[in-house]
Amino acid sequence: MGNLFCCVQVGQSTVAIKERFGRFEDVLEPGCHCLPWFLGSQLAGHLSLRLQQLDVRCETKTKHTILCLPCAAETNWSLWSSYQDNVFVNVVASIQYRALADKASDAFYKLTDTRKQIQAYVFDVIRASVPKLNLDDVFEQKTEIAKAVEEELEKAMSAYGYEIAQTLIVDIEPDVHVKRAMNEINAAARMRVAANEKAEAEKILQIKRAEGEAESKYLSGLGIARQRQAIVDGLRDSV
Repeated sequence: MGNLFCCVQVGQSTVAIKERFGRFEDVLEPGCHCLPWFLGSQLAGHLSLRLQQLDVRCETKTKHTILCLPCAAETNWSLWSSYQDNVFVNVVASIQYRALADKASDAFYKLTDTRKQIQAYVFDVIRASVPKLNLDDVFEQKTEIAKAVEEELEKAMSAYGYEIAQTLIVDIEPDVHVKRAMNEINAAARMRVAANEKAEAEKILQIKRAEGEAESKYLSGLGIARQRQAIVDGLRDSV
């Protein structure tokens, strides 16, 4: 884009803001335009209409159920106790947005830092909604949280000449201590399942062993009874 002999060239997916004696006059679309600087016309700047992306990382509180167990290998759930505590999580939201061509003057003049403004709204929504949820619900309701952020951004940013194309919650990362506790609980739960399966297998083996012994004793008794019957029959025939 340049300015040569009172002409300016505006690139594709971009608009230029034209002022006259320091006052907004027009939005210049892609192409070549006459800009008679000697009549007070000047180029205030350019505005991209391309889709842009902003990743916002927000630290906030949420609720988490803490399980206390006598030892890490304890498999008896009745011995466990629990309580709720506030823990910190990092929520990463990905925002896709663009300036609207028909509101280019608003997008150019009303905001000095669009990205910081979007970030502020994302912080407000996430810090207002996530603390009301349990940690497990935060993971399950990622879509609902993203929708709430998008609705608030759409409502706020449209007044500044921007549209929100898409909002996603791309990552939820609990505090390192919470992650460690969750891993320990999951490990204990897996041990409990394994112990139950082992006990069930041993139970089946004992049942099968007992059935085998009973069958063996039955057959042994049946053989002895037949022997005795044969002796009786022999004695009867010899009389």
